[in-house]
Amino acid sequence: MALQELVPQVRAVTPIPAVLPARTDRDGKAVLNTVLLSIPEHEFSLLRPSLEPVPLPRYQILYDQSGTIEYAHFLNNGMISLVVITGDGRSVEVGICGRQELVGPSLTFGVTYAAMRAIVQLPGNGLRISSGVLADKIDSCPGLRRMAERLLLTQQLQVAQLAACNRLHEVDQRLARWLLMCQDTVDSVRLPLTHEFIAQMLGTGRPTVTIAAGVLERAGLIENTRGAVQITNRKRLEDAACECYGAIQTLRSGLVMQ
Repeated sequence: MALQELVPQVRAVTPIPAVLPARTDRDGKAVLNTVLLSIPEHEFSLLRPSLEPVPLPRYQILYDQSGTIEYAHFLNNGMISLVVITGDGRSVEVGICGRQELVGPSLTFGVTYAAMRAIVQLPGNGLRISSGVLADKIDSCPGLRRMAERLLLTQQLQVAQLAACNRLHEVDQRLARWLLMCQDTVDSVRLPLTHEFIAQMLGTGRPTVTIAAGVLERAGLIENTRGAVQITNRKRLEDAACECYGAIQTLRSGLVMQ
């Protein structure tokens, strides 16, 4: 079955309300995470006292590959990269998470093993709940568990799409796709990312990324500054990206946002 055919089936099972309620954390600050805003009120009330507000500084590792997931995180803003690391230390990004997702959805099914690293790529803040507390409360939160099922499927399909992308498409196409995904996640045209870090996420060398970024800049699509990339022409950057951008956005919008 094609990836696109899976989307309507899952969407019909667990729809997200069109109008999300206003909710606050235990400190009285607004909750912006779509998952926490979408679950029923009684489930949020049950979880709220155990949701700890936390800052998410850049490059903080939330959990490491082959390690234990100690907390589930609900981002209010910022961006998390899901990264696979090989035995020789090389890495490649296989997914991203923002305020639309739950980082560590496997915890809702009692699975604490981390198959990949989750690292803060763009700083922000959010809420976290310990795996033990979540395990105690999850039976009383069927709405959250259903959303976690959908998020796990989204993650699995995204990994498959990115595997094909990394194997079949040119670096400048992949870079355009990746920058668009970052902007969609954090809703900003300025992305504080270095070429070295982008290279790690794309699984290639820094010189290769610098060349690809130069191509996009000369075409007037982005502007490279020290420690940041700014998108200057969104429409043309979409045209320059490979088909994987559209496929991944279909998955994320169909399975997470609607």
